[in-house]
Amino acid sequence: MLSLLALVVILALTFDFINGFHDTANAIATSVSTRVLSPSKAILMAAVLNFFGALTSTGVATTIGKGIVAPELINNEVLIAGLVGAITWNLITWYYGLPSSSSHALIGGVIGGVAAGKGLSVLNVRGIVEKIFLPLVVSPIIGFFVSYFFMITLIWIVHRLTPYTINKYFSKLQVLSAAFMAFSHGSNDAQKSMGIITAALVSAGVLSSFQVPKEVILACALAMALGTSVGGWRIIKTIGSRIIRLEPFDGFAAESSSALVIIGASALHLPVSTTHVISSAIMGTGATRRLSAVRWRVARDIVLAWIFTAPMSALIAVLFYKAMTLIFAP
Repeated sequence: MLSLLALVVILALTFDFINGFHDTANAIATSVSTRVLSPSKAILMAAVLNFFGALTSTGVATTIGKGIVAPELINNEVLIAGLVGAITWNLITWYYGLPSSSSHALIGGVIGGVAAGKGLSVLNVRGIVEKIFLPLVVSPIIGFFVSYFFMITLIWIVHRLTPYTINKYFSKLQVLSAAFMAFSHGSNDAQKSMGIITAALVSAGVLSSFQVPKEVILACALAMALGTSVGGWRIIKTIGSRIIRLEPFDGFAAESSSALVIIGASALHLPVSTTHVISSAIMGTGATRRLSAVRWRVARDIVLAWIFTAPMSALIAVLFYKAMTLIFAP
């Protein structure tokens, strides 16, 4: 049991690491594409602020750890299968440069593992729908419209300024918005692995109640920061330049809007996809120019990756669990 528990912890931290380099683009892609920050400086800043963002609270961790299924009803094998499903899908989408949701991958993987190992009846359907999938689905829509109206407001404020002056000031302001985005990413995404590890500790009887230990918080924050420091260049290119051509003005609006939505979700203990939010915010920013400014074919590919992420992660988890039972069956 201890070896399986250790494997859950290792896989959860591995997922956090991969989440870091998979989702680096969320925080810095717009700043790099507008040349406000060099890639090395942007990644370093994102890594540091991801770390500190991860230390802010554990509300999202509790939602993930208890909202899908009660920790007392699962075992380590189920969590291992779920984590393998999420990690595998994250690596597949990273390879093809698709900014899919690490959150969807993790949740889909855990649901698949639980369904394969314990059956659908133990799933907390109401909690999954209301506290997990609803925020994940609604947050990109909110991100689009917040970014759209924020951009409209900014245009009204600066409409008398020359393009040179606008870019001069917003090049500096975008550094702050990128930092805000990186901090918000850490505040939400790093907590998901915290929830999984804590659920495993409760399931194994190491913890008597669901309360995230400080050691788990620090380990997940560090894994996220280290992953971010690696940088996911394939996805940075997709988010930073393929959806729409960005200027510092646009980047500031998209990053600020996204960070506000994500920080708000973290305060409400709701898991959201930072990838979905920043991608939809970029689309909202582009839509203020004209609808044709957004490369909707690229946007379609991203949305398709979103749709398939949870089911594919769940399927991989189910197959892996079945393989485990066949290999290790007495």
